[in-house]
Amino acid sequence: MLSRFLRKLNGGIFFLRNSLSPRQFLLLSSVLVGLSSALAVIILKSFAHMVLLFAKDLNHRLHFKYLDFILPVFGIVLTIWITKRLLNGKLEKGTWRIIYAITKKSSIMPRKQMYAQVITSSVTVGFGGSAGLESPVTITGAAFGSNYARVYKLTTKERTLLLACGVAAGIASAFNAPIAGVLFTLEVLLADVGITAFIPLMLAAASGALLSAAILNESILLSFKNMAAFEMKNVPFYLILGVLTGFISVYHSRIFNKVETWMEHVKLKPYQKGVFGALLLSAMIFVFPSLFGEGYDSIRLLSTEKVFDLLEGTLFESVKESWLPLLFIGAVIFLKAIATGLTLGSGGNGGNFAPSLFVGSYTGFAFAYGINLAGMGIALPVTNFTMVGMAGLLSGLFHAPLTAIFLIAEITGGYGLMIPLMIVSSISFAISKRYSNHSMDIVKLAEEGHVVRADKDRHVLSSIESADILEETLVVLKPTDTIATFFATIQHAHQALIPIVSDNGILLGMIYLDDLPTILPVYSAEPNTPLEQLMEPIRYSLNPRNTVEQVMDMFEYSKLNYLPVIDNDQVLGYYSKRRLLEAYRNKVMDGMVE
Repeated sequence: MLSRFLRKLNGGIFFLRNSLSPRQFLLLSSVLVGLSSALAVIILKSFAHMVLLFAKDLNHRLHFKYLDFILPVFGIVLTIWITKRLLNGKLEKGTWRIIYAITKKSSIMPRKQMYAQVITSSVTVGFGGSAGLESPVTITGAAFGSNYARVYKLTTKERTLLLACGVAAGIASAFNAPIAGVLFTLEVLLADVGITAFIPLMLAAASGALLSAAILNESILLSFKNMAAFEMKNVPFYLILGVLTGFISVYHSRIFNKVETWMEHVKLKPYQKGVFGALLLSAMIFVFPSLFGEGYDSIRLLSTEKVFDLLEGTLFESVKESWLPLLFIGAVIFLKAIATGLTLGSGGNGGNFAPSLFVGSYTGFAFAYGINLAGMGIALPVTNFTMVGMAGLLSGLFHAPLTAIFLIAEITGGYGLMIPLMIVSSISFAISKRYSNHSMDIVKLAEEGHVVRADKDRHVLSSIESADILEETLVVLKPTDTIATFFATIQHAHQALIPIVSDNGILLGMIYLDDLPTILPVYSAEPNTPLEQLMEPIRYSLNPRNTVEQVMDMFEYSKLNYLPVIDNDQVLGYYSKRRLLEAYRNKVMDGMVE
């Protein structure tokens, strides 16, 4: 019955594809992709919530308060099993996969990403893995948009836009925050976008948010309504919080990447590594249960200032000292990066979006609670600082201040905190940017030279493969060859430069055809002049590992039209500026970016 319904749906969409104008069909498609992403969010969130309720019920039935610390082992091992059995042993994690697909794969994402992320992340996080579901949701939404466009034979530009619609709808559905969904897409994924793209993005985000809000209840969605009014006298404290969240963002990013990388390089078999990492995580959860899962329940507790409720079920629940929650929360702030790194590095799946909100809320709460506890006659609104702290960490970790500002504004039900949100987010972003040019989710892309920067030229250049502009050298000459040999060679060798190499192939120098006006007089006077007297030394060169952006930078710096490509002293060919500009023009003409 389901297959029959899908066939009819597919036929109906093809009918509309042929009946509507391209623009009308694109708008309809953005809604369909948005609804698909929302369904993925509903499945993910519902499953994770059910597992959490299951664990609480089992704790109650067995009278075993510490069951939560066992569940992550089961979740991570099950994720590894699913990856090996159902996904051919390969699980592509991280939102950087979306950026890579846009810039290097013409926005084509594997079909299995439409279900792989939903299955694996729901198991990992649902059973207590210390990560978030939002990054897997964005990958799932992107895969829906990309493959929808492929099925209905849309252009590369339209495919990129529908991919972005899936991401916007995923974020919008997860938080019931459509504006934040659109802004996240623009800040994190798309380097540049035309005004015509806003309508599909908004339709997708609104559709996803509506469906999610209609099905999921407030106990699953993250929302807060008890904010206090903003007071100007608290601005200095918001300034300090901005600095604090900025430096904690840097800490979290670096520690997470170090722990994840360390776990990935542990020389154990997949299941052994999964058990090893999960046991370390479980030990942390045993002492600090707040590290279990997404952690949104503990954020709700902090927002209501029920701070001692955090200690229930822990080793510290019998201690009622007012300073103990502050120490507990402070420890969790610095341990969350380790917990998330262990979760993902050992074989689990998830993202850092939820951990950023978690750490931000704990930071904001600890700061305000500590000031109030100090007894200086200051009474800061703890709930407000808890919410604003979330924006600070999100802005610092993802380099997305607008997303952070509007996400918190939307989940708090208004814009009363807009000024402190702007202060904290901008300061945190500035500090994080000072110590890292790239957000934590695209560090791996940066290391490989595939980072998309926020301008159209760089965006297009990053989508070109260096191999596409490489002119392979066919003819080389020796330094003892004469200028007469050189002229005889260039008559049939269609090369812009002639490498001069030693007997064992090591590059010694270069003769550029651009220099023919200065060579011709020498040829007329002394045709037997050896080339070693005419060749130019290698002042500028590149290697096969340079990105196209670096190639263009070298062209600009050297003022040359051709640059040799050398690896291990062997000349492989040369890059042509003409060919690079031609590839750039073709990308723009093909609609790579709007």
